[in-house]
Amino acid sequence: MAVTLYKKQKQIYDYLCQYIQKNDFAPTLKEIATAMGVNSVATIHEHLKALEDKNLIKRSKGKNRAIELTNRTMLRLTEGVDLPITGFLRYGEPITPNVRTNQTFRVAPDLVSGKKRAFILQVQGDSWQRELLADTDLVIVEEQKDVANGTVVIAIPDSGNAVISRFFREATRIRLEPVFDSEAMPIYAVNVKIIGQITGVIRQLSLQTA
Repeated sequence: MAVTLYKKQKQIYDYLCQYIQKNDFAPTLKEIATAMGVNSVATIHEHLKALEDKNLIKRSKGKNRAIELTNRTMLRLTEGVDLPITGFLRYGEPITPNVRTNQTFRVAPDLVSGKKRAFILQVQGDSWQRELLADTDLVIVEEQKDVANGTVVIAIPDSGNAVISRFFREATRIRLEPVFDSEAMPIYAVNVKIIGQITGVIRQLSLQTA
């Protein structure tokens, strides 16, 4: 029987899997709270208790890094990190959620910092070509709400449509500069939702034989 996870539980579980795969040991409660943007360690404890009740993790009392995964094969550092494919990117449209919630792709460990939850958005269609992205490309994103000026991000401005841009905060507005397309104009907005920082792009090549 499939285990049902609420959104925050799923985010924490994804982060635990990624952190343990990358570092070969578990994060502390404080590190989990920081990664999730939560101030209360007690809140994280409640979510971990829920994951433990659903038999997804096992914890040992009295230890600082005492979280173990119960139903996943532990991977060594050189074998990569599994990231969930959470949605699809179509140029000029909102992000489309991936209905296959258990779909993952393994990436090199150096493509994620381990400090934040990471996930993948898959490009659909050829309309991103001016941004040097092709159909089926995988965009690796680390979840971030606050980013420094000049960071390449996936953002949602007032239009509600996802854009890949370089982020700049001005005095009274946000400026989203095109990353690759020199002919595109910047987007200016007062309210911008930052989905996360882009840490890499993977191109999937299909090899055909005659």
